[in-house]
Amino acid sequence: MFWITVGLAASTMCILAIGMGYMLGWANEAFHVEVDPKITAITKVLPGANCGGCGYVGCGEYAEAIVLAGAPVNKCAPGGASCADAIATIMGVEVEESWPYRPVVHCAATYKDRLGRHEYRGERTCRAANLVTGVQGCTYGCLGFGDCASVCEYDAIHVIDGLATIDYEKCTGCGACVEICPRNIITRVPFKADRILVVKCSNKDFGKAVKDVCKVGCIGCKACQRTNDLFKVEANLPSLDYDRYNPKAVDFQPVLDRCPMGSLVFVGKPSPKDVEAVAHEELPERVEADFKTTVDDSDWWG
Repeated sequence: MFWITVGLAASTMCILAIGMGYMLGWANEAFHVEVDPKITAITKVLPGANCGGCGYVGCGEYAEAIVLAGAPVNKCAPGGASCADAIATIMGVEVEESWPYRPVVHCAATYKDRLGRHEYRGERTCRAANLVTGVQGCTYGCLGFGDCASVCEYDAIHVIDGLATIDYEKCTGCGACVEICPRNIITRVPFKADRILVVKCSNKDFGKAVKDVCKVGCIGCKACQRTNDLFKVEANLPSLDYDRYNPKAVDFQPVLDRCPMGSLVFVGKPSPKDVEAVAHEELPERVEADFKTTVDDSDWWG
């Protein structure tokens, strides 16, 4: 009797397994959705970072958008130019001229440059500190607790002497640091060269008020605007027109010479010439970081 029961149970399980296998095979055929082979090919070319920097949820969705909706082939910052070229080859199109977007931190004040700082004993994050008044005199500047560094998967941003500083050798432009900053002082701009000029301040207050809280903040004097028409000062703060920005055709040295606070600085990857020029010099006291205000979400800032 025992063996009969075991045999019946085993036979039943085998029959069920065969039946379920048949049903799954039928369902796979009946509900199969044909995927364009180009989508599969592009997905394999993409780096799989799923960073969202392209504006889509992940690499798979971006691949679908390229094939099905005609999305640009050059929006993958981590993949870079080689990835764009490979996708363009799959799609049978040419890559349009474009520039990689990289983040810039619109603040240059390290701890020694900040006035009116007070001890903060709360949660050591920028999001928490941003809810507390009086942490530091400038309500626009970098808080320095490193929320941006904590979300960067490429180890491309670090807090140095209280200031978020980007390593452009590692940065892919994914935008994670832009999204996390509670003061919105990190933005992405098109790098039309390895090094571009940026305004390293986000304070919209008047000159005296800025000087009361920061040693290196922009005072809105409009000297840059009077010297070069690429600059426009609004609400006491200059911005750069990156649509017309051409590093090869414009000499920015006169603007740099006239800025009384030194708020205009080139940031990005140093060229071999730059490295050679400072090979025997000590590192500058003021970190060359990188601007956007806490109350403005414009796409373009200087």
